[in-house]
Amino acid sequence: MRSPRRRMAALTSVAVGVTLTLTACGDGGSIDDETAANEERAAEFGDCADINMAINPWVGYEASAYVVGTVAEENLGCKVTYKDLKEDVSWQGFGTGEVDVVIEDWGHPDLEKKFFAEQGDGSAADLGPNGNVGIIGWYVPPWLAEEHPEVLDWENLNDFADEFATSETGDKGQFLGADPSYVQYDEAIVSNLDLDFEVVFSGSEAASITAFQQAEENKEFLIGYFYEPQWLFAELPLAKVALPPYEEGCDDNPAEVDCDYPETVLKKIGSTSWMEEGGPGVELVQNFEWTNEDQNQVAQYISDEGMSPEEAAARWVEENPDKVEAWLPAS
Repeated sequence: MRSPRRRMAALTSVAVGVTLTLTACGDGGSIDDETAANEERAAEFGDCADINMAINPWVGYEASAYVVGTVAEENLGCKVTYKDLKEDVSWQGFGTGEVDVVIEDWGHPDLEKKFFAEQGDGSAADLGPNGNVGIIGWYVPPWLAEEHPEVLDWENLNDFADEFATSETGDKGQFLGADPSYVQYDEAIVSNLDLDFEVVFSGSEAASITAFQQAEENKEFLIGYFYEPQWLFAELPLAKVALPPYEEGCDDNPAEVDCDYPETVLKKIGSTSWMEEGGPGVELVQNFEWTNEDQNQVAQYISDEGMSPEEAAARWVEENPDKVEAWLPAS
């Protein structure tokens, strides 16, 4: 999936060399054109500072980040640097200047307490919703929900524990966790609801997707952590298991959680020092909002169609000029 980037890099090197030769001969070229375009954008929107964009490890986040980054570069003349980081590490970068933007935060009151001005060091601030609504939960493949609808009620799960068991979990059923760095309380839920299950982490979003696809294809028992927005639901409509309903405060103590996950309005977090510098990049991030369907489309381009994040973002941006226009700062 990354080879197109390497080919493009090689072609770019050749193109730059040719352009430099032409410029030296006084014929002008693409460097002059790009400079003029950047100057024109700066005149319209103002100079755009560099943007250090965290990339957290799931494809939906990647979709949002690269779409915003593409608009920042192409429409505002910003320079965007993407950094692959876990969620908590991203927040640590706000105070050091390593990270300017987390484009999709799923709710981290512990990190807000540490880094927001009201309670912590003031290196980070809420930049408002990004338009996505996050739904975390326990899911099973469609075949299982259809043939054994009883598993969609948590109170019946122990009756099927042996069906979910694996060589790794022995007599207990396996509950497939995802990346342990994600927002998750699965071990506490299993324990506090007295379920005969053991959490086994897949380690990544991609591994969880593969597991659900294989379980559907082979009609295997599988229950695990998953979430929306996620492009997989268009291909494989996973069925959500009903846990005890979420109530305000039931997840305050992570060790005592015995309820479902809440629906979460996802939001953008920014470095306060970067925000104080101002400029069109800050306004773009503040204005950015799109839907779960928008994100799923770009994520599907990346994961299902094998496009690079840059290619996927560029395709979506080209196909959605009106939405992009609404994000641009006032000139």
